[in-house]
Amino acid sequence: MPKTSSLESTLTRNWLRRGPLACALWPLSLLFGGLSGLRAGLFRAGVLKSERLPVPVVVVGNIFIGGTGKTPLTIWLVQALQEAGFTPGVISRGFGSKDSAPRLVTAASTPQQVGDEPLLIAQRTGCPVMVGRDRAAAGRALLAALPAVDILVADDGLQHYKLQRDVEIVLFDARGVGNGWLLPAGPLRERPTRRRDFTVVNTPSLTAELARSVAPLSSMAQRELGRAAATGQASVPVQMTLAGDVAERLADRSERVTLAELAARSRGGLRIAAAAGIGNPARFFGMLRGAGLDVAELPLPDHHDFLDRPFDGLDADIVLMTEKDAVKCAQIEELRDDPRLWVVPVTARIDAALAEYIVEKCRGCSSA
Repeated sequence: MPKTSSLESTLTRNWLRRGPLACALWPLSLLFGGLSGLRAGLFRAGVLKSERLPVPVVVVGNIFIGGTGKTPLTIWLVQALQEAGFTPGVISRGFGSKDSAPRLVTAASTPQQVGDEPLLIAQRTGCPVMVGRDRAAAGRALLAALPAVDILVADDGLQHYKLQRDVEIVLFDARGVGNGWLLPAGPLRERPTRRRDFTVVNTPSLTAELARSVAPLSSMAQRELGRAAATGQASVPVQMTLAGDVAERLADRSERVTLAELAARSRGGLRIAAAAGIGNPARFFGMLRGAGLDVAELPLPDHHDFLDRPFDGLDADIVLMTEKDAVKCAQIEELRDDPRLWVVPVTARIDAALAEYIVEKCRGCSSA
């Protein structure tokens, strides 16, 4: 295992408890919290300048470092906005993109140019997607290129305070807030009590304890939340589950088999492995186990590029992967034509009332 992966694994384990390593790093987390709080305060006071775009902006993000399911939530939100009559566009950092200037995602774009997640969002929604380090600049570029866009969804832009936003959605998963400490002693970029309009938890089971850990219920947070807190939108988390019931062959996505059928075939001797280069691979493996599949697990680093051919020595008849990983594997000829590789698309399932609340808030936003 590469040293970076080993370090990441060690930190991830320690971020879920307040053990010796986390305690040793705790003084640094105080420094991190002070600096990040100062930065946010300077933006609120207008000392550091932020920009308002002429259309409503909805930010989907997390304070727990790593993957919590932002891409499926963004896809769900874009589709909900489309159904409500909006013409949404998406802006994203574009992890791995070497361009600093805004770049429009097209059918010819590669993950190396625009990132795997923006490419997946564009493929799944048909929505225009612009990537760029400066989200405000990316938003301006998207609106200039496509004037029909009347709302922007910022994928993973919660801490990008240079861009003003009308709605903030903070996403957690079953890990909640981990040990509750800020980086590097814990997994949090910001305090759990930071303001937001809506809290979403990506988990098959939203327990009362988990709900309390992610909800901003302190008196200070309640005062900051204003109308959202008064209506209970932010302080009552909304559950999100990811569902997938079919696998599609990577070489021909029209060829499909149900997960139930694969589970039955595995009991007859079919050897199935599962690979996931996402922020929390255990979530993907857990979904497959929930579908009755007994798989050999191959967790990979988030945004893994697959150039090391991780499947070459794998003793399996079928290898299941996420759509995010499939975006990159489809660009590599040897992997694209590997008959063992199958993709499991997932869909976010969320209470439709959340979409109604978001649409209502966005329709009430005035243009700049």
